Amino acid sequence: MTDSKNINNPVGQGGGQRKKLSRAERQNNGPHRNLDRQDAADRKAELVRKMREKARGAEATVTPDDDGKN
Repeated sequence: MTDSKNINNPVGQGGGQRKKLSRAERQNNGPHRNLDRQDAADRKAELVRKMREKARGAEATVTPDDDGKN
């Protein structure tokens, strides 16, 4: 006759069952996390590249005569 409005049958709330989550998704290791890991790896690689370039620039400015010995 009429639909009840309890937690198991919310009228007008889209209904349906919850998506079946894989074990990895239940542990918060879903596909979105793979993208986050890739993004973090890309940022780390870029940071390492910049640090190496900066270190090479610093090495080029140091001369062998400028080692602090007299």
